[in-house]
Amino acid sequence: MTATADAEAAANELTPLADYLGSVLRRLRALPPLDLDLTQAHGNVLAEDVVAPHAFPAFDQAAVDGYAARWEDISGGGRGPSYVPAPSGTPGGRTIRLNVVGDLGAASWRPVRLTPGSCFSVAAGAPLPVAADVVVPVEWTDQGMAAVEIFRTPKRGYGVRRAGEELPAGTLLARAGTYVSPALVAVFAATGIGHVVVRPSPRVVIVATGDELVDVGRGSQPGQVVDANSHALTAAAAEVGALAYRVGICDDDPEGLRGLLEDQTLRADLIITTGGTGTGPGDMVRRILSRREGGRAGPVTFTDVALYPGTALGFGTVGAEEVPVVCLPGDPGAALIGFEVLARPAIQLLAGAEPVFRPSVRAHLLETVSSPGGLREFRPAHVAERRGGGYTVQPLRGGPFTLSGLAEANGLLVLGERVTTAAAGSTVDVLLLDRRR
Repeated sequence: MTATADAEAAANELTPLADYLGSVLRRLRALPPLDLDLTQAHGNVLAEDVVAPHAFPAFDQAAVDGYAARWEDISGGGRGPSYVPAPSGTPGGRTIRLNVVGDLGAASWRPVRLTPGSCFSVAAGAPLPVAADVVVPVEWTDQGMAAVEIFRTPKRGYGVRRAGEELPAGTLLARAGTYVSPALVAVFAATGIGHVVVRPSPRVVIVATGDELVDVGRGSQPGQVVDANSHALTAAAAEVGALAYRVGICDDDPEGLRGLLEDQTLRADLIITTGGTGTGPGDMVRRILSRREGGRAGPVTFTDVALYPGTALGFGTVGAEEVPVVCLPGDPGAALIGFEVLARPAIQLLAGAEPVFRPSVRAHLLETVSSPGGLREFRPAHVAERRGGGYTVQPLRGGPFTLSGLAEANGLLVLGERVTTAAAGSTVDVLLLDRRR
């Protein structure tokens, strides 16, 4: 049997990524909802539909600084206005003069009424006088105090915001599953909402395992590898919106690992480990967490998935509370790809967010690339919009394992299990990464 045939046979024994993700995500449930004060709700996902209890605007109000008037007075249809010669260069050759009978600010609350030939000086946000149906901007006038001359006539309704014209009472403001953004907080507050029911942000604990690991602040050397994974995965979990806690490094000690995971179940909704998922002599995580005891299977099942890089992934629960645990490979590039395809969707599901996966686009491939057969490859790439619509994608040098490529990438080029070569000019799938720059 040739080397190619051996590779294809091995790939056929792997679990398809889609099947694996489906089996994992079906075991997870969104966290129980919480009733939170509006000031604490930002960044969470709504657990219930939200309906406006009050209208917005709550009352008729001025939208601009100016003079609230009756349109029939300033249009010439009423009996009240006085016409005077217009300043040089004014269109129409005449202005309209109205008596200013008072001032209204945003804090004014007494109801007032306009009489023919009169107006009120108003600030933006001030309640409108009864019978007012237009606000003349202050720059269209001589800004008079006792009487005002109007040089331009706006259309009826200009500068006016009617009660409920934007959001009537009873309007559905947001559905369950909606992310609470700053603008949505403003909408809730403006319509009289002080509390909302949301899914809490998942508490995610990250643990790096391996006797070889040392903390940051030094360089790697033979027998010692700087722990990049726990720092990177903590940042990745925080980017999704989780409350991320980096525990740090755990040696390959069976009792130490079990005790650490048991302790972390008290403060975690999800635990992520990195390292030790393979079958080599030093891969203790797989050996410890999948060990059968008392005739029962271990708490975590490790699966060889048709994924490149990082085929070996683990998922299960630990502790009496059965806290979900995701086990990712130890290679930093494979760990970050594993986070994207498995841990990130799990966090989104726990948070009640929809959709759980990154958005994707179809893009024009700029360079021919090869891919291992039988594996779904995720390769760092740069995505750009084309003039006239559509996208192009440029694979980054070094392939999927390179940290520098992942740091530069704004997308992940996805090559399916049956793809061994993707030619330049072909159309491929690309996951869009959220990079805040």
